[in-house]
Amino acid sequence: MFLLLAQVLFVATPFTPENSFTSGVEGPATDKAGNIYAVSYQKTDTIGKFTPDGKGEVWLTMPEGSLGNGIRFTPEGRMFVADYKGHNILEIDPATRKVSVFAKVPTPYQPNDIELGPDGTLWASDPDWKGGGGQVWRIDKDAKVSKVATLDSTSNGVATSPDGKYLYVNETGSRKVWRYLIGKDKGLSGKTLLIAFPDFGMDGMKADVKGNLYITRHGKGTVAIVSPRGKLIREVDVLGKLPTNITFGGPDGKTCYVTEVEHGRLVSFRAEFAGR
Repeated sequence: MFLLLAQVLFVATPFTPENSFTSGVEGPATDKAGNIYAVSYQKTDTIGKFTPDGKGEVWLTMPEGSLGNGIRFTPEGRMFVADYKGHNILEIDPATRKVSVFAKVPTPYQPNDIELGPDGTLWASDPDWKGGGGQVWRIDKDAKVSKVATLDSTSNGVATSPDGKYLYVNETGSRKVWRYLIGKDKGLSGKTLLIAFPDFGMDGMKADVKGNLYITRHGKGTVAIVSPRGKLIREVDVLGKLPTNITFGGPDGKTCYVTEVEHGRLVSFRAEFAGR
């Protein structure tokens, strides 16, 4: 039984049909019931919803002037979406599907990936794709927005450690993952290089309960699993060269869902540990 279980870990399978998403597919997140949400389902300006057995629907069409990217749910069920076109963090009521602006992000670029820390703080990456720079914003529970980091390369994926002590930010251009210490005032300090990859890019990332990072390797077609000490543990083939984002779900929190552009779909694989 143990050997059989070990064999099916880290083996990706398609979760949705090919070309069910446009090239803008991003932002997977799961709600309390185990449903999976991702943007650009069938059309670019949508959010798709999928049951745990893979049945999908266009759940929401975004308001005019808005396009979704990262999605996060709070433990209470509140839903936040990075609106990279409107430069907002949106809140969507899952019951009524009403969309409101939770916070305005004062950037000429975009809120891209978002992370929800254990204390309810939101963190948003803000890449400058043309200029090659980037920054990170903190959005407090009262919707106050603060710029907390400026990077030399395109900031993309963001993730917090299980204990909420560290924020991880990756740079697509430099292929580096940075670790910041989160202070009592929620400021960032102690910027430290966790790992640098020699090739290909990166996009979204999430942590498991052990603090390992699951990083999508855009262009390589894998999810890299990296320990809190910066050691590459393994890479998981996700059946397409262009993975964008990743989330955890399933009844035990150990199913990873990955958005993938080359085939326009979600894929899934089982992990050893549950997501943070």
